[in-house]
Amino acid sequence: MSRIRETFVELKRSKRGGFIPFITAGDPDLLTTELLLVELAAAGADIIELGVPFSDPVADGEMIQRASERALRKGVTLSGVLTCVSHAKQHINVPIVLFSYFNPLLKFGRDRLADEAKHAGVDAVLVTDLIPEEALLWTETFRERGLDPIFLVAPTTSDKRLARIAQQASGFIYAVSRAGVTGARNEIADDAEVLVKRVRSLSNLPVAVGFGISTPDQVRQVWRFADAAVIGSAIVSQIERLGNSADLVKRVGKFARSLLTRT
Repeated sequence: MSRIRETFVELKRSKRGGFIPFITAGDPDLLTTELLLVELAAAGADIIELGVPFSDPVADGEMIQRASERALRKGVTLSGVLTCVSHAKQHINVPIVLFSYFNPLLKFGRDRLADEAKHAGVDAVLVTDLIPEEALLWTETFRERGLDPIFLVAPTTSDKRLARIAQQASGFIYAVSRAGVTGARNEIADDAEVLVKRVRSLSNLPVAVGFGISTPDQVRQVWRFADAAVIGSAIVSQIERLGNSADLVKRVGKFARSLLTRT
């Protein structure tokens, strides 16, 4: 059983929803990212998604696009991201999902990525634009190294593709709460709950819901029908606002804790 699967087993046993924060590696720099990984774990993260900066993040809204741009201007590479994970994993035991577009991984190489990601302490890989019809070699390689391949599903995903994803995915399935790009919203679309029910009809994997979650109320709302809530843009926004403040890590941790008002 993978560490991500173990995490969800423990969440179910404890009868609580999971908290999965997302940050972009290298924003504002890799040393701060390392400290943020440690702080988010201390703040109650059950799993952390770490974004690999990419020049054309088409699934992301302006907030995460700008985070990628800031990281790329600092010269952040996939190798640097994996080194950052390796350093952080010396201090934390929270599973880390490497969240990336396909191009940086393709350039790095499938076997090299799987080997170095496993060595660094990565627990899973989510490739936003690698469709299941073309992913089999990658998912098999990840599984051979003990990495969970995570897939995105959306309200527009057909039942046929959902079934294919259910066959290839492990760890959990990431359900996008609505069509469109990432970014905080005022409310959670009804489509999200419908999508989770569709996923559950085809897979027994845990389901995490993301895109647009930014408040404690929204987190609790997601917990009513899904296994975990993913919060990205709202946290990245805090990082952008705080810039190079000396207390950035502490204040991001405080914000993360504020999202976890469990009732």
